[in-house]
Amino acid sequence: MAGASADHATSICSHCDRAILSSNIDLHFAHCSRNLEKCKVCGDMIPKKFAEEHFLSTHAPVSCSLCSETMDRDILDVHKGENCPQRIVTCEYCEFPLPAIDLLEHQEVCGNRTELCHLCHKYIRLRERHGHESRCNGVVNNIAESSRNARPERPQGVPRRQPREFSPRRLLFTIAITGIAVLLGSLFLQRKPDPSQVN
Repeated sequence: MAGASADHATSICSHCDRAILSSNIDLHFAHCSRNLEKCKVCGDMIPKKFAEEHFLSTHAPVSCSLCSETMDRDILDVHKGENCPQRIVTCEYCEFPLPAIDLLEHQEVCGNRTELCHLCHKYIRLRERHGHESRCNGVVNNIAESSRNARPERPQGVPRRQPREFSPRRLLFTIAITGIAVLLGSLFLQRKPDPSQVN
């Protein structure tokens, strides 16, 4: 029994820090130190011929494919998902996909568009829509929800003014008057030559 426990005694390899059977430690150390190398970043033992490949594929800084910023490989996924200025995000008002760096400017314009509230029949800015929906009870009141609603309302029964129609005759008359005005202006406002400048 004493011989069996001596056969299983282990020693720690000074190169790879692994527990190796004491009977094999010299042979292991020769092989280990000649063929393996400890990675300076993660501490893994890597075959020497693959050490550079291991570093490049596991630890070397990488560039973001969207914005070209260089960073550690382990934060690349977080960068692309949350921090990259070129990641694609959607506008909360129109759901248009665009780069995150352009979102604020886009939403500034997009949020000022208006939509008709189907409860109170007022035009509401998209940026104010959520607050309006929580307050709107469907009653038309005189409180302006947006700048567009600040116009005075037309009294009941007063017809909306119809746009004027342009007839071809009216258009020709306007062109003729404009032509006459240009002609008269050019006749009356002609510069007379200065006698001192004549050769």
